[in-house]
Amino acid sequence: MNVVFQTGLYCTFNLKNKIMQTILTDFYTLTSYEKAEDGKFTAHIHLNKDHDIFKGHFPGNPVTPGVCMMQIIKELTEEFTGSKLFLKTASNVKFMAIINPFETPDLQLQLDINENEDDVKVKNTTSFGETIALKLSVSYKKIPS
Repeated sequence: MNVVFQTGLYCTFNLKNKIMQTILTDFYTLTSYEKAEDGKFTAHIHLNKDHDIFKGHFPGNPVTPGVCMMQIIKELTEEFTGSKLFLKTASNVKFMAIINPFETPDLQLQLDINENEDDVKVKNTTSFGETIALKLSVSYKKIPS
């Protein structure tokens, strides 16, 4: 997998000749993903421990911000559905373990994605090793292109 960085706000990932944009420039790398027969996705990402976010959140004790994890889930869902999305609701958001990018930079995200013509619903479980770090359910509105 090639990662191509651009200046400015966005970073693009080259995923087998597909382009994925992120507002979290150089924050994480999508290292691989699979789609199961039941339609669920499993994505593997690697956090960049040297990213500026971790210098301020928190100095000497870096913690991955929950809002960044929610953004990663949105971006992966956009990639997997081919739709631009706007967050409508988030429920059952449970941050269950601290994600320290120096100790656990490699994360696995399970995404159970259900979509219809206008909306996309996602149930996510994010983990590192045997530890569940995040569980959430979100609903997105598709943005017409």
